[in-house]
Amino acid sequence: MMPRTKVFNAAAILLILTLIVVILVYGKPFFVPIAFAGLLAMLLLPVTRWLQSKGVNHAVGVLLSLLLFVGFFALVIVFISWQVSDIAENASQLEQQLMQKYQQLREFLSTEYGISPEKQKQMLKEQQESSSGKASAVITAIIGGVGGFLTNLLLVLVYTFLFIFFRGKIKGYIVRLVPKDERTKAVSCIHKTQKTAQEYLKGLFLMILFLWVMYAIGFSIAGVKNAFFFAILCGLLEIIPFVGNLTGTALTLLMSLVQGGDMTLIVGILLTYGLVQFIQTYLLEPLVVGAGVDLNPMATIVGLVAGELLWGIPGMVMAIPLMGMLKVIFDHIPVMEPYAYLLGQDKKEDSGWQRSLKKMGSKVKQLFTS
Repeated sequence: MMPRTKVFNAAAILLILTLIVVILVYGKPFFVPIAFAGLLAMLLLPVTRWLQSKGVNHAVGVLLSLLLFVGFFALVIVFISWQVSDIAENASQLEQQLMQKYQQLREFLSTEYGISPEKQKQMLKEQQESSSGKASAVITAIIGGVGGFLTNLLLVLVYTFLFIFFRGKIKGYIVRLVPKDERTKAVSCIHKTQKTAQEYLKGLFLMILFLWVMYAIGFSIAGVKNAFFFAILCGLLEIIPFVGNLTGTALTLLMSLVQGGDMTLIVGILLTYGLVQFIQTYLLEPLVVGAGVDLNPMATIVGLVAGELLWGIPGMVMAIPLMGMLKVIFDHIPVMEPYAYLLGQDKKEDSGWQRSLKKMGSKVKQLFTS
């Protein structure tokens, strides 16, 4: 009888997991804006509380915190647009450099692989003819993607406002889902979940600021054209763990090569990337991000892969904070404690320098977020 019960329990768990995956995949257009809004609401909640402590009206405080967030990223977009327009002014020079690279490539193919220039032209013409019919479809997809992004952005802002404004109602609803004798524990779980998300998001925000400064200094010293643009690009792509920094550096290398960069410039970019990654791994992450999200490397990598499979790039961006919040919830549910143990790290006593870094990190966060 006992083995049969275990089989039924395993089958039930598998069925529930399958249903969750199906719901998350097919409900992506609905769940992704809500998940982003929930994380953004937790990030802006301390700002809203600070405004309310200064006597600002509840609704006005929520609106002002949203406007501050939108204004900051509007400034970033304006700066990026200015840098892009500066690159566009040198379009003719860039076109000449591209043609030189193209000619060098043709000579290489002709010399090394015996593909004559006439054959290359024929292959290029066939490729253009086969892809000409797809051009309109690509343009339509781009326009549709921009329209969908703007719609989702508006939804995220609206949801964020509602989540912060009705946070008391949402908290009361969650508390009422559990028995009365467990409500104190439920309130503690809610507070710890909020703190986990806030610590991670604040740390990530501060780390991006530091990365902007370091990449800008390194790229400027290396001689990269439009160094500030590529520094901001590399910093922003950091929101995609593991992949973003490599993508930003690769784009910087590619653009520098197109602009006629020599081996010295390439080495300078690679040295900047290596130095920044060293500082980020051994100083910034323990100093600024800290242990707000207590996940082990195995759980982090599996979560990132699962997030990409379920929701694409948005899933990768949200995987770490959502898994950190999930671990806190599992810690407060006895039957789920094995899963919390599987996600978390083994508790080890920090060394002296690690404790000093964490203390310094908390002071840095208070300085920037108080």
